[in-house]
Amino acid sequence: MRKCLALGTALTFAAAAGHAESITIISWGGTYSRSQVEAYYKPFTAQTGINIVAVDSDNPAVPAKAQVEAGNVTADVVDIEYADAIRLCDEGALEEIDPAALPPAPDGTPATEDFLPQGLSDCAVGSIVFSTIFAYDEMKFPGEKPQTIADFLDTAKFPGRRGLKRVPKAMLEMALMGDGVPASQVYEVLATDEGVDRAFAKLDSIRGDIVWWESGAQAPQLLADGEVVMTAAYNGRIFNAAVAEDKPFHIVWDGQVYEYNLFAIPKGAPNPDAALEFIKFATDTQRLADQARWISYGPARKSSAPLVGVYYDGKTEMAPQMPTNPENMKNALASSYDFWVDHEGELTERFNSWLAGG
Repeated sequence: MRKCLALGTALTFAAAAGHAESITIISWGGTYSRSQVEAYYKPFTAQTGINIVAVDSDNPAVPAKAQVEAGNVTADVVDIEYADAIRLCDEGALEEIDPAALPPAPDGTPATEDFLPQGLSDCAVGSIVFSTIFAYDEMKFPGEKPQTIADFLDTAKFPGRRGLKRVPKAMLEMALMGDGVPASQVYEVLATDEGVDRAFAKLDSIRGDIVWWESGAQAPQLLADGEVVMTAAYNGRIFNAAVAEDKPFHIVWDGQVYEYNLFAIPKGAPNPDAALEFIKFATDTQRLADQARWISYGPARKSSAPLVGVYYDGKTEMAPQMPTNPENMKNALASSYDFWVDHEGELTERFNSWLAGG
């Protein structure tokens, strides 16, 4: 009987998915993609018979936009940040997704009420809340430890090179907080010419000690290789290095900048029906909780939080490791999607000019 039920479910999914044999998903690679493979990809294939071709990118929004503009779309699903989801949707590069098609919470609460704020947009469905934090190698600081975002940007008090991501987003916000701007005022300040100058001046104060990284996997590797003593990083990458790989790395949550990743379907995707079935499957309550077993990113659904348990090592409680844990939110900044949609172009230009010495 169980085999018959499983076969029936698979046939139902196959019919709804337009008989697709496989779908292509572009995500961020490394530990993050591994968590998706274990929580989403394998069980989705087991239930539907639809294989998943995984493609890694430093930023999946870039190939998604390029494919749509070229009229040669090979991706069915892309995992993108919220600001990119809004921008690409406004540009007509993504398919719209009706939230009514998404599964409700186990108690029947509609998806529209179950997702956290910014967990849904017109063209994308949230999966995780992640954070850009800074972390340090404990072996490099046997005495006084860095405790604040100001410490991260103070190479006189804590000498050594710093790892930063080669983009303005999150780096400018952290620079301002490190220069004494309260989290609640960061975007008000950054919206002014004086505020932008202040952020770049702060980065300029440690310019000679910066080592730039571009992909999430590079940040913990810089720490492991001794290239830096502290680095900005995605919290899940540092957690994995510390817990799964036993590295002496410590996360400092002060000044964290948190935001969402979401699944979207590029306009003209070859298998849009199967892509939607995957998104519905991957963003239900249980699947989002399952991903938290593999990486310390918070689920985008409220109903998933009580189901978050221990790491796959069987002993590490995951709730305290989440960016959204109350203890980790005492001086946290929610990335302003509206701000970056409006200002990313001009600030990226200014950032690149600064990098070039202009």
